[in-house]
Amino acid sequence: MNRINLARLSASFLIAAILAFPIASRAQESHQDAVAQTRAHDHRHHTKAKFVGTGAVGGALVGAKVGGPVGAVAGAGIGAGAGLVANHAHRRHEIHQREKYGSPQQ
Repeated sequence: MNRINLARLSASFLIAAILAFPIASRAQESHQDAVAQTRAHDHRHHTKAKFVGTGAVGGALVGAKVGGPVGAVAGAGIGAGAGLVANHAHRRHEIHQREKYGSPQQ
């Protein structure tokens, strides 16, 4: 009797694993696929330009308040650099989310 229950339990686990495998493997993507999809999405939505432009405008506003016209130019450069760094961090996060879940979780 014990042997039959063990066989049924083993068969149940095997069937559950086989049925669950396609669901688990569909959510995960390879690194190359995640990079390609993230890059295509960012290019369609001009994400890099938005990050850099927003940083440059913010930096120019702060620089103008602090140092006048010269400060505005310096602040715009610093803000654009900060926007590039923020874009890089955002892109890495999206790639990681696509690898893990199959699509970025907002």
